[in-house]
Amino acid sequence: MKIGIVGAGAIGGLFGFRLASAGHDMSLLARGATLAALTRDGLRLRDGDTLHSLPVRAADSPEALGRQDLVVVAVKAPALPELAPTLSPMIGPESLVLSAMNGIPWWFFDGLGWPPGNGVPGDGAPRNVAQGSAEPVIDSIDPGGVLRASFPRERTLGCVVHLSAAATGPGIVEPRMGNALIVGEPYGTSTQRLAKLAAVLRDAGFEVETSPRIQRDVWYKLWGNMTMNPLSAITNATADRILDDPLVRAFASHCMREAAAVGAAIGLPIDADPDERHAVTRKLGRLRTSMQNDVEARRPVELDALVGAVRDIARLAGVATPEIDTLFGLARLHARVLGVYPEAAATRKESSHA
Repeated sequence: MKIGIVGAGAIGGLFGFRLASAGHDMSLLARGATLAALTRDGLRLRDGDTLHSLPVRAADSPEALGRQDLVVVAVKAPALPELAPTLSPMIGPESLVLSAMNGIPWWFFDGLGWPPGNGVPGDGAPRNVAQGSAEPVIDSIDPGGVLRASFPRERTLGCVVHLSAAATGPGIVEPRMGNALIVGEPYGTSTQRLAKLAAVLRDAGFEVETSPRIQRDVWYKLWGNMTMNPLSAITNATADRILDDPLVRAFASHCMREAAAVGAAIGLPIDADPDERHAVTRKLGRLRTSMQNDVEARRPVELDALVGAVRDIARLAGVATPEIDTLFGLARLHARVLGVYPEAAATRKESSHA
């Protein structure tokens, strides 16, 4: 299978190395020092003191990589709106697009049955693919609808990543914790292509589960990391210190209860208590979040995908989120002061759900 990775960082690099190890024809879209390292040294994976290397095709141009059977989108959310329209040379009429990103993805409302009237026909096919459909376009998820226009909805599958890895140098990835992936069709159908994709990922060494409602899995993961990420970015505290502070832990729990209410309103209820999720996170010890690392490196943060999207969905659902509003406002101001979140977003009129 010809597989192209968009986003040759920690997660994209891990996907690329394992899939290449399984014998697939691997291409990576990269630039700068990462492209130079991939071209010179191949894609490398650090395992303890051992550094493994595999030759891969790498380029900074989708045209140079050409059409792929599978395109894995693992780039950070802030970079995708500018990048997505350029990817068409990699995506043919039979290509699959696998979204493996943090936060709420552009395909989230496909087949969700929300807002009311946004249903799924009996055959499980996308509704009104050619004419457009009732799915809302939310700028915090898909600015101006550019992602919807760039990725064919009938070719897109979702992936929730329950593992961590680090890019320890250009073109070098190091697995850290976890090894699980959840994959699913946005329209909830069980298809041959989903089964084949799951088999490909299992053969590459991942623990893979197929989901009949992938949006539920997206929302549950978001429910946990939508607080830890911005709180760690603001305080530069690891997850254990955040959860060991009773006031900050209580604030995170309030935010999670609001997010659970939003989920229930859109048909994605969460049957768990924040303390249960905190206990799981606490076992990870001195965990540094991806947003914390991005702030330290002065990279754009995924604040819209992780928190802003929840606020915007809450508005459409008529659910008040005063605690999430506070979290978003503090994290956004902190990020703007550091220059890692755009000032232009302030032009949108906002309410506090008061």
